[in-house]
Amino acid sequence: MRKVLCKFKKQIISSSLAVTLGLGAVAASTAQAAEHNWRFANLYTRGTAFGEVYGNLAKNIEEMSNGRIKVKMMYAGEGVDTKGILGAVKSGLITMGATFQPMNAGELPAGIVEVGLPGGTADVGELSVLFHEKGWNEVLTKAYGEQGLVYLDPYIQPPVYLLTKKEIKSVEDFKGLKLRAPGAYGKFVRNLGASPVSLTWSEIYTGLATGVIDGSIGSNLIDHRDGNHVEVAKYMYRLPLAGAQVLPVFVNQKAWNKLPDDLKAIVKAATAVHAREQMTKSRLWESEAIADMEAKGMKWSPAPSAEDKAAWTKAGESLWDEYSAQDKHSKALIDILKKQ
Repeated sequence: MRKVLCKFKKQIISSSLAVTLGLGAVAASTAQAAEHNWRFANLYTRGTAFGEVYGNLAKNIEEMSNGRIKVKMMYAGEGVDTKGILGAVKSGLITMGATFQPMNAGELPAGIVEVGLPGGTADVGELSVLFHEKGWNEVLTKAYGEQGLVYLDPYIQPPVYLLTKKEIKSVEDFKGLKLRAPGAYGKFVRNLGASPVSLTWSEIYTGLATGVIDGSIGSNLIDHRDGNHVEVAKYMYRLPLAGAQVLPVFVNQKAWNKLPDDLKAIVKAATAVHAREQMTKSRLWESEAIADMEAKGMKWSPAPSAEDKAAWTKAGESLWDEYSAQDKHSKALIDILKKQ
C-alpha cells in the first residue's frame, strides 16, 4: 500500500511540475489577455483556512495559464448558495465549483458515496488507491459527466466530528437531539435517535445560537474552529462519523470543451496541486484547530464504552446497502468498496 501511494504521489508531483514548467513557460513567453473568464464557487467564506486554499487554486490556474484563464473566486454567500453550486455549474451560470456532496444528495446520489459513508476508511493511502487504482475515478467521471460536468482531481479532508451544546455521555443522549447532519450523516444520526437538519456551513453558528439545532457536524474539525462554533457549543463527541472525506472539483462541460488541450492540462495540473495542498495543510490545521478550540473552552466527551462503540457501528451498517440501491453509479462504487 505504501509503495503504491508513494508511486501515486510521485506521478502527481512530476506531472504537475511538468505542466507547470513546460506549458506554463510556453504561455509565459507571450503574455496575453484573458481568453476565458471563469467564475469559481466554493462552500467556504472569506478568511477561512480552506477558503484560502480554494483561492490558491484560482490563482494557480491564472498564473499557470499566464492569464489566459481569469478566475473570479466566489466564496460562500457571494452570489450562489452552497446548496446551489452544483446546479449553477451544470447550467453554466458558474464555470467551476467545489461543493459538499451531502447538500445535493437527490441530484447526484453517487456523491454521497464519494464523500465517504460512515464506517469508511480513514487511511489516506487506501483512499488514494481506491480512486486512482481501483476505478472510483472512472465511475465518478461518468456520474458527473451525465450531469454535464467534467470531474477533476478530488481531494481528501480530515475526519468528520460532531459538536453539541450538551455533553454526550452515551449514545442514549443522542435521542431527541436536532443535529445539522446532511446526506448519509443525517441517516446515521437518525439511527441513533436524533433528528437530522440540513443547513449550509454558514448557517451553523446561527442555528446553534438560536436553538434551531442542538449540535452539528462540520466538514472537519477545522470548520468548527473557523466558524467559531465553540462559542455556542462546547462539547465534541470523540467518535468520528467518517474517518475522512473526499470532495470534488468540477467544471461545466461546455466551458471545458472551449479550452485548447494545453489549457485543459494546466487546469488539471492546478487541481492536482490543490489536492496535495488540501491533504498536507489540513493535517497541520487540524491539530492547530483542536488547540485553538480547547483554549476557548471546548471539551471532549467521555471515552465511549464498548456498548456505545457497538451502537455507533451498527448505526452505519445499513447505509452501504441503502446507498447501493440509489443508482447505478452508487452501486458501482460500493461494489468496488466491498472488494477492498
